[in-house]
Amino acid sequence: MKNPVRFLLHVPVPWVFVLTYLLGVVLEHVHRSTISPTATLVSTTAGAGLFAMGAVIAGWGLVLFRKAKTTTVPGKLSGKLVTWGPYRFTRNPMYVGLILAYLGEAGLMKQIWPVVLLPFTVAYINWTVIPVEEAKLEEAFHDEYKQYRSQVRRWF
Repeated sequence: MKNPVRFLLHVPVPWVFVLTYLLGVVLEHVHRSTISPTATLVSTTAGAGLFAMGAVIAGWGLVLFRKAKTTTVPGKLSGKLVTWGPYRFTRNPMYVGLILAYLGEAGLMKQIWPVVLLPFTVAYINWTVIPVEEAKLEEAFHDEYKQYRSQVRRWF
C-alpha cells in the first residue's frame, strides 16, 4: 500500500515548513502563551542566532546544488551527487537549516505553538520525503551513494 501522505510531495518542502508555522500562529492566537521578561530576552537572542545559522546552512546547501546544476525537488532524478560543504556532516543540510531557521523564527516571535507542531513536519520529512529522495539517489548513483550514505549521517 502506498503512503497516503505522499501527495504532499507536490508541495515544496519549504512551503511545508511555512504552512506548519502558519498553523502554529493560528493556534498561538487561539491559545495565547506568555513568557517571562527574562525568557523573552533569551528567546530573542537564541532565536536570532538559530535563525541566522539556519539561513546560512540552508542557503549554503542550496547554492551548492545550484552550482552542481542538480535538482532540489524530491522524487526528481539528480544530475550530480553533492558530498562537499555541509554535505560532509549531514546528508540533509537544507532541511537542518530550515529546522533551525523555523526554531529561530519561533524564538524571535516568542511563539510556542509552532514549536509544538514542528515534530510533525520533521516526521513527514524523515519518513516520507527523505526515503523518496534516497531511493532516487541510489537509483542514479548506486554504489557511490551507498558509500556516501554509510559515511554521513542523515541528520547530524
